[in-house]
Amino acid sequence: MPGEAFRELVLIMARLRGPGGCPWDREQTMKDLARYIREEADEVAKAVEEGDPAHVREELGDLLFNVIHAARITEESGAFDIGKVIEGARDKIVRRHPHVFGDAKATTTEEVLAHWERVKAEEKRARGK
Repeated sequence: MPGEAFRELVLIMARLRGPGGCPWDREQTMKDLARYIREEADEVAKAVEEGDPAHVREELGDLLFNVIHAARITEESGAFDIGKVIEGARDKIVRRHPHVFGDAKATTTEEVLAHWERVKAEEKRARGK
């Protein structure tokens, strides 16, 4: 598992945004990063279409680094950190796969998607949306 490399990347971002770090990285806001995250996601999609695994890997890394940057900004504001992002993703994926992690049954893609949409709708109701 790439846990150590991930931790190092998180620490690199903390250093970039910290005292003596990079002025550009420190100046970025969530609004700024929203644009870069969209651009990087588009670049991932284009790399996938090209079918070049090395390019896909590079673009996924760029996207990941932008996610880490965004999480660092929210950590600095006291809202949440990258750990909470990871925990939230983990919990959501487990909830949305009750046929793997629970008692539900699904043997077809259609059944999987039905579970996904049902759980997603339940999550929205729980959030009051």
